[in-house]
Parts: sequence; C-alpha cells; structure tokens
Amino acid sequence: MTKTIDRRTLLRGAGLGAGGLALAAWMPAWAQSVSPGLVPDLPTVSGEDVRLRIARQRMAIDGRHYRAIGVNGTVPAPLIRLREGQNVRLHVENALDEDSSIHWHGLIVPAQFDGVPGVSFPGIAPRSTFLYEFPIRQNGTYWYHSHSGGQEQLGLYGPMIIDPAGPDPVRYDREHVILLSDHSPSSPEAIFRNLKAMPGYYNYQRQTLAGLLAGRDQKGKDRAEWGKMRMDPADIADVTGAAYTYLVNGHGPFDNWTALFKPGERVRLRFVNAAAMTNFNVRIPGLRLTIVQADGQHVVPVEVDEFQIGVAETYDAIVTPMEDKAFTLVGEAIDRSGMARATLAPRPGMAAMVPPLRPRPLATMKDMGMDMSSMDHGGGADASGGMQGMSHGAMSAPRGVDPSAERNASARLGGAAPASPGMDHSRMDHSAMGGTAGGDMAGMDMGAMRMRDFSYAPEVRKTPGVQTISPMPMDRTGEPGQGLEDVGHRVLVYKDLMALDRNPDVRAPSRSLDIHLTGNMERFMWAFDGVKMSDTMEPFPFVEGERVRVNLINDTMMGHPIHLHGHFFELVTGHGDHAPRKHTVIVQPGGKVTWDFTADAVGDWAFHCHLLYHMMAGMMRTVSVRPKGGPA
Repeated sequence: MTKTIDRRTLLRGAGLGAGGLALAAWMPAWAQSVSPGLVPDLPTVSGEDVRLRIARQRMAIDGRHYRAIGVNGTVPAPLIRLREGQNVRLHVENALDEDSSIHWHGLIVPAQFDGVPGVSFPGIAPRSTFLYEFPIRQNGTYWYHSHSGGQEQLGLYGPMIIDPAGPDPVRYDREHVILLSDHSPSSPEAIFRNLKAMPGYYNYQRQTLAGLLAGRDQKGKDRAEWGKMRMDPADIADVTGAAYTYLVNGHGPFDNWTALFKPGERVRLRFVNAAAMTNFNVRIPGLRLTIVQADGQHVVPVEVDEFQIGVAETYDAIVTPMEDKAFTLVGEAIDRSGMARATLAPRPGMAAMVPPLRPRPLATMKDMGMDMSSMDHGGGADASGGMQGMSHGAMSAPRGVDPSAERNASARLGGAAPASPGMDHSRMDHSAMGGTAGGDMAGMDMGAMRMRDFSYAPEVRKTPGVQTISPMPMDRTGEPGQGLEDVGHRVLVYKDLMALDRNPDVRAPSRSLDIHLTGNMERFMWAFDGVKMSDTMEPFPFVEGERVRVNLINDTMMGHPIHLHGHFFELVTGHGDHAPRKHTVIVQPGGKVTWDFTADAVGDWAFHCHLLYHMMAGMMRTVSVRPKGGPA
C-alpha cells in the first residue's frame, strides 16, 4: 500500500500541531517536534550513574495513539550522552510483567554486560533491576535497544552519543539526532504469525496484469520464468508500509519533525536506523551530505546525495544549508511502500515539498547470485568490479585451501577477498546463458542453473529451510543497493568508506571462514548455513587474539544487515590498513561481503541478522571466543 503526502494532507497534519503540543510529554527533549539541536542545557541522561526504567505506555504518531514500551516514560528512549574514558553504571529497572533486556549496540563491553538473554546473561526479570557497569572505550554515535522478543518493535530503543576524550576531528556548529524507525498497530506476535502463515502477507506491490500491460513490471517471458521458480521479484521487504508507519525521532510523516539551523552553519546529523525490519534510503533534496562517520568510526569525508542505511547501522553526515529555506529529509523504505519524513528549517512551522515515492524496485538475476553479465571470461573484472577480478580458475579453488595461498591470491587480485571455493563453472551450461544481459532473464533456460545445488556450498545443511544456493555470489560492496542503481545522483557505497586512522590490527588473517545466509522465502525460514539457532547450540569458535577472514555469502534474494556483537570488523574493500571498521553490514541479495576481524573479546557473543523477524525465525548464532591457551 503506497502512502502519498499531498498539500491537503500536509495542512491536516499541521492542524495536528496544536494537539501535538499536549503530547510532548511522550517525547524526550532531544526528539521534541521542533528541535534547536543538541545543546549543553538540553536535558539528556548522562553521568557516572544512569537510571533507566522500562515500562509500558502510549505513544502518539500523526495524531493517533498506539501502545508502546518506553524508557523513563518516553518513546524513543532518552538520549544517553557519555564521554570516552569514563566508567558508567546503568541501573535498568524492568517494570514489565515479562523479562526484558538492553543491548548497547556497537559498544565494546564485557560479555556479561552485552545484554542478550540466553547468550551473555539471563535477562532482566519482571519487577527487578539489573546493573550494567563498564568503562567507555570509544566515541561516536551508537544506540541501545531491547534484545527480548518483539520489544524493540514496540519502541524500546534510544540513541547514544559518546563524546571523544580529546578534540573531535569533525567540526560542526550544531547537531541533531535523526533516529529512523518503524511502528505498527499490530503486535509483534501478530506480524510474525502472519509472516509464517503467508510470507507475502504485507506485500501490496506485487506484479499485476495492469503493470504488465503498462510496461512497469517484468516482460511476459521473464515473468513466466520467475513463476516457474516460485520467485516474486517484488518481494523486497517482508513487512511494508501496509503495516508500518515510518518515523523520525518517534514522529510520523505528518507530524513534520523539524530540525532548526541558521544558514551557513555546519550541521551534524547523527543518523541511527533503529527500525525492526526496514532498510531506508536517505536523502535531503537540495543538500549534499558529507559522510564523516560510519557505525561510530571516523571515516575520510565523502560527499554523496543519498545513502542506504541498513537496520542497526549508524552514519554521521555534515550538511551546510546556505539558503534561508526549508529542506525535506526523506527516509524512503527500501521497497518504496512509504517514507519517514522530517524537515530542516531556519524557523519552526516551515515545510518544503515532499517528493513522491519513487517506483518500487524489482529483483533481478543478480539478486539470485546469477548475473553472468559481470563475468569477464578472460578472467578480468567488469567496469563495475562486480566479480572483483575472479577468473574461472579462481572460482573452482578447492575448499581447505592454505591460508597463505589465499592471501597471495588476494594480493594478486588487488586486495579482493579470496574467491569463493567450490565454484566449478564447468557444471554450468553457459550456452543457455548466452542471451542474458544486464541481469534479465532473456534467453536463459532456468533448468541450466541449479538453484539448489549444494555442491556450491557443501557446508550448508540440506534442510527445508534452504530454498536457493547462489551459484555465483559476487562482491556488491561497490553497488548502492536495491533500487538505487539509476537514481541519477551519487549514492554512497561501502567501497567509498575509508577509515580516517590506521586500523589497530593490520595482521593478515591466519584462516578464513565461509558463512552462508540461507532462507526459504515461501516458508519464512531463515538461518546461517541452513541451521537455525533453535536447532544448534554449536557456536562459531574462535581463539582469543586470532585474526580471521569471514566471507558472508547471501544465498537468498533479500538483503540482510548482519551484526556481530562485541567486536568491530574491517570490510575488505581495497583500502588496506585503512579499511572501514563496522559492527553491522548489509549483505546484498545474491552477494558476498568479506571482512577481517580480531577475536579480541573473550566470551560468548550474539551474531545475527538485524531484521527482527529474520532473527526470530532462526538467522542467529553465537560466536565463542575462548582464552588463548585455555581449554578448547
């Protein structure tokens, strides 16, 4: 269902403003409907001792009331502002009638304070208080949220800012938190039940006969081929605008949350994606954004017009509006079924034109991991770098290859990740693909591509939860994300990100590990390597201090924001010892992401897809880091 915002509706939304003043008590100070920015006298939660109370409450969105779970009486939760180098004690009271928890997303903390029930601690029992206590070892933009059931979907999330101990390398005159989220009148349990019963329950943008006749959808032959595979190219997001209202700082599109500025100021926007299921495409028409931080880590500034932010990622951007006018901040849902909307303006009450939703994207053969157009049969890379210089010989490398040989091969390929082993192109009928161009289905006999050929991924368990195996997963970190390929302006890609400072550990990995993201979209089953969390207690094992290269291979047709607790990792994107350090990364459909990390935090850590219902359906495991020299 597509929601449009026209002038009449905007005027109606403006009329809600007076009533909205009465609802201000539900909003923390940093998220009030009109924000002057984060200034020293604006109330925040800070200090050595922080007290947080989790309780049920109501929240108002676009003039309507919804049930929610908040912290200290507000949704979103209060902004916690700390300083690098301090120690903090966070007293979290659970006033609910059920267990709860708080995870400090992206913070490096002792394992027992990571806040994941069943992994790092038992949870916070009803009517009890849990004390989190740890030193603050970093700075940047982060956030916190519940890791219990569907509480995050109900509003249990909030931003964190950690100021640097020394000078901040980012210069700015004013700052605003831009916390994106999604909210539904349906309970998390009802949404999950609907997805299990019918995975396309919320997809109101399927292909239609009218779309075929109007030329908006796939061509008839392609549509027939996708139908044979029981694949829906319009299945871009599981939960859409049919269920969600998309929010900025707890405000709906008609609430017109407004961030103030003075023309000529450098304004720092701290973006946090606290949604349950929505990746957003973010832009401010008329303003360029200079990205200065990703996941709390400083990066070499890069100027873009738009960026895709996955669930649980954070980006800091600088904008410098020079004109005395309003600008619309757009957070468009990846499937284009709705948007989060806010305003940057010199004065309260101003508004700019809200752009219409763009046409929804359709999945392509590349999203199945089967795009032959990017293959250079001479062994080189195409202009987009889609195959990262892989030759057919590299693709057929046997598993268990010596790590030093992998590193040497990587160096010869210009720093690209080691090629996925076990990929033997001799088993593919290339003649059937001769007509394929640009990732469409033209001239392709789908029988030639075995969509569930486990020989491409022998480590994946053969279960009903594995619908497809990507025969040609490729590095897509140089691509902007689904639906952003032809928008006509510059979109941030992961390869644009380069760490401002040299990485703390630049050793070469001593081993590599392939982890497949698997799923059955017809049954709404999700897992790693075909194994759900509920089916195994076997963790991914590591030894303290070891350096490991991890290849995340997406065998599904949906993007997954993958989060590793307790660690940062370095994306392998060709920047060497200045590789960007992140805690969450989107693995595009049919794609592969390679990262190196140092197992420097002893304990058991959660590792999961941050799409809430994918995690609940099974795409979660643990990472176990054992002390060096300790028992296996």
